[in-house]
Formats: sequence, C-alpha cells, structure tokens
Amino acid sequence: MTSQKTVTTSRKLARRSLQTRLALAYAAGIYAAGVLVLVFVAVPLASIDAASPKDHPSSSAITESGPGISLPQLLTGSAVALVVLIPVALALGWFVAGRFLRPLRAITATARIISAGDLHRRLALGEPTDELTELGHTLDDLFARLQAAFDAQRHFVANASHELRTPLAGLRTLLEVALADPDADPETLRAACQEALALCGHQERLVQALLTLATSERGVTRWDTLDLAHIVEGVLASRRDQATRKGVDLAEHLTPAATTGDPRLIESLVTNLVDNAIRHNHADGQVTVTTQASGTQVALTVANSGPVIPDDQVQRLFHPFQKLAPDRHGSHDGYGLGLAIVNAVTQAHHATLTAGARPEGGLSITVRFANGSPPNRP
Repeated sequence: MTSQKTVTTSRKLARRSLQTRLALAYAAGIYAAGVLVLVFVAVPLASIDAASPKDHPSSSAITESGPGISLPQLLTGSAVALVVLIPVALALGWFVAGRFLRPLRAITATARIISAGDLHRRLALGEPTDELTELGHTLDDLFARLQAAFDAQRHFVANASHELRTPLAGLRTLLEVALADPDADPETLRAACQEALALCGHQERLVQALLTLATSERGVTRWDTLDLAHIVEGVLASRRDQATRKGVDLAEHLTPAATTGDPRLIESLVTNLVDNAIRHNHADGQVTVTTQASGTQVALTVANSGPVIPDDQVQRLFHPFQKLAPDRHGSHDGYGLGLAIVNAVTQAHHATLTAGARPEGGLSITVRFANGSPPNRP
C-alpha cells in the first residue's frame, strides 16, 4: 500500500514538474516580450530627451499643459512594470500550460484505468483535432486491438482446456473401469490398453496442432526462396492414400510459383488446407489444388466439394476450435485448428487470404504470397 502511494505521489510530482517547466517557459517568453516592448519604447524616448537642449528647447516642440516625463521617471516606471510583469507572466504561463496538458491528463487517467483491467474504456478526446487528440485516437485503436487480443487469448485458453480435458477424462475413466473389474482377462486389458493408446495419440496430435499454431503466430524467423508447386506436390503425394480411403479425388493444376518464407510453416499451411478439404468432404467428392504466378504475387488455391456452408459462417472457421458440426466435437475428426493455423501462417508471411463458400457446397480458399523477395517486415 505504501509503495502504491509512493508511485502515485511520484506521478503527481512528475506531472506538476512538467506543468511547472512549461509554465516557466511560457512565462519566460511573455517576460522577454515585455522587456523588448519596454526597450523599444523607453530607448527612443530616452534618446529624444537626451537630444533636446535643457536651456534652449526647440522652437518646434509642442508644449503640454502638464509636466512631462523625465528620464528617471521613465526608467523607474519601466522597472516597476518589469517587476509587476513577473507574477503576471507566471500566472499566464501556468494557465496556458494547464490548458495544453488537460488532454494529456485525460490520456494518463484513462490509460491508468485501462491498465487496471477495464479494457472497454476509451479516451474519446473529440475536438479540436491536434497532436494530442491524434495521439488519443491512436491509443484508442491500440486499446481496441489489445482488448481483441486478450479476448481471443481467453477464448483460446478456455477452448484448449476443454479440448485437452475431454480425452484426459476419457482416458481416466477407461483405466478406472479396467482396474475395477476383478474378472478382467488379458484380452479385455489389451483392448483397454489399445483404446488408451488411441486416446493418447489423439492428445498428442492435439498438442502438436497447438504447438504448430503457437509457432505460426510467433512469426517467421527465416526467409528462404521456395516453390509453392514443389511443396504442394509433396503434400499431395503423402495424402493420396487418405483421400482414396475416403473416396475423394485429388486434382492438381500446378505451375511454378516462386516466393519466400519459412518452408516448414508454408508446408504446414498447405497440409492443413489439403487435410481440411479431404476431411470435410463427402464420398465421390473432389479436391482441386492450383498454384500460379501473377504479376507481383503467387497464389495457392484449394477448392473442395462438401456440405453447403452459410456465407456468414466462413470467417468463423479461421478462429481456433471453430467447427460447423458441434455434434462431432467429441470425435477424433479434426480439432478445429487447421484453418486457424492457415490463417496464422498467412499473417506471419504478410500474405492475404480469401475464402468463399461454393454454391454447390464446400469451400474455395486462396492464399496470395509476394512474388520473389521477402516483404518489408516491421
């Protein structure tokens, strides 16, 4: 509690120090302007008084009805004015500094509230538009992105915990039932062990998918020149048996498409696109993979037949653990991470991803990479 008060006090002192420095700067400017005005007024008057003979006044001089201002009186009045100007300049400087620092204080107070946990608050400085309000708008955009990131992280952790808890609970139940049966024979125990191995394999694949997603979101650490067509050929060769067992035909239209990136991540992107197209297909379905170069970009397109997908549900599929068939949530038919990995790899390579539902059913997904040298990275 004492340390928190100390931090708050130091912040107030820092804020007051800034206002004090600004006030002194403004006061110095006002005081310097006052000195210059008095100099420009007093010096000409003093020179006129010195140039006029005391015993022989000029015949052209205009006589006043009252006594004139002598040089000592002028200097004394100027000195008094300069002394009076000091508190006036300080007061004006303090007022002006406070007005200029008011938006900064609002930014600091709101940012402190947001850092305490209220991510829904915004600065909303409004008018007039100046450098500080532009800073406020930039911070509002930053806070919105942070809120979205924290919400996505909480959602991801909750879903990952649920996905990992389900197979663990099933494995625990399976082992408890096998151990509680005193009449279990070796065949029964062998069957229980085989099912336990299957559940462990499911968990291993899920953890591997989570690691792949985390690696993709971390960004690209190496940029190598590669050919999308060559990577697609390798992935399709390893998936033909799986497609044949499901009755899905794999078609390819590959032309050289050179780009730069992490070969391992791009291979993961292609693998997840092809696996998703095969998994969410129907018997006698088709998957068509195309690579092509066009201008400054190269494109990878994976189109598949399958169930009809509503247009408003397409973008949701690229978030982690999102499936169109919740009743299959407990099955081993995917984890809802494939397209999320595709989206993460796309963003890591500064590529663009477009997806659309086909009228006859299925999806068509296109990822466009830069052609040639790696893009400029921040």
